[in-house]
Amino acid sequence: MKAKSSLPAALKTIRKARGLSQEAFSDVSSRTYMSSLERGLKSPTLNKLEELCEVMGIHPLTLLTLAYAGSTRDRVDRLLAEVRQEIIISTDENEK
Repeated sequence: MKAKSSLPAALKTIRKARGLSQEAFSDVSSRTYMSSLERGLKSPTLNKLEELCEVMGIHPLTLLTLAYAGSTRDRVDRLLAEVRQEIIISTDENEK
């Protein structure tokens, strides 16, 4: 799993697709911090990731899915199927 290098690209891709500038995140982040995230110089916490996604109007899993699978529909489908299977296995084991 190599999300570190693709999370910055995913963040920038979604931000631009939503027509948002880095300044649009000023309520949750500075433009300098956004730039650092998009250049891969910093990594957000889960709480910060949730705040950024809220500004973009997406679920955090959308951003993470793009980071891990890219935008190819087949790769997204395979990743989501893998995650679904892992969740089922985990919940089944918890119920024992």
